[in-house]
Amino acid sequence: MLSNRLAKHFAAAAAASVVAGAANAAVVHWANANLVVPATIDGLYINVEARTSGSAGSVVAGWDINPYSATSLTWFNATGTGMMRYPGVTTGSAGNLALGTSVGATGSYGSGAVTVGAAPGNWALNASNYFGFRFVAADGGTKYGWGRFVIGASISGADRTIAEIAYEDSGSAIAVGAVPAPGAIALLGLAGLAGRRRR
Repeated sequence: MLSNRLAKHFAAAAAASVVAGAANAAVVHWANANLVVPATIDGLYINVEARTSGSAGSVVAGWDINPYSATSLTWFNATGTGMMRYPGVTTGSAGNLALGTSVGATGSYGSGAVTVGAAPGNWALNASNYFGFRFVAADGGTKYGWGRFVIGASISGADRTIAEIAYEDSGSAIAVGAVPAPGAIALLGLAGLAGRRRR
């Protein structure tokens, strides 16, 4: 009888611990962003937090990042923002980052045109490329995020889409590819159920 109660107690504690970890992870994921970036001098202005975009900075209040250009893929950034360079690189613009790369305060950030090619950190055609960025949120804090940018046969072509964007709302670093843990709400329900059964 005592061992059965102890087993239930430890199971409930473990579930609560998992839920607390998932709840503290504050990753915000814009899973189906599908932002087509026109190959123009204006490109697309994006407010990451508000999930709004437009063809001019004047129509997107508080915009953070702006991919543009008719001849390349270039990034323009609002004050306090920037695109993360490939780890170890200290000049240039957004690097094509590997999944799991940490995007945070220790990264090097800048703007400008990306480089296409086979070297590590260069962008690839006919592929998904992953970028990191930082931006200043509405609360005044710096946040770190990542995005997946799908490019077709030409860097300056019509097939340029930001498929998804995610950022860490707490201001902590985020790993490229990190999304909110699935089932966190279900785990919370399990922890509550276990707590009710004990009473």
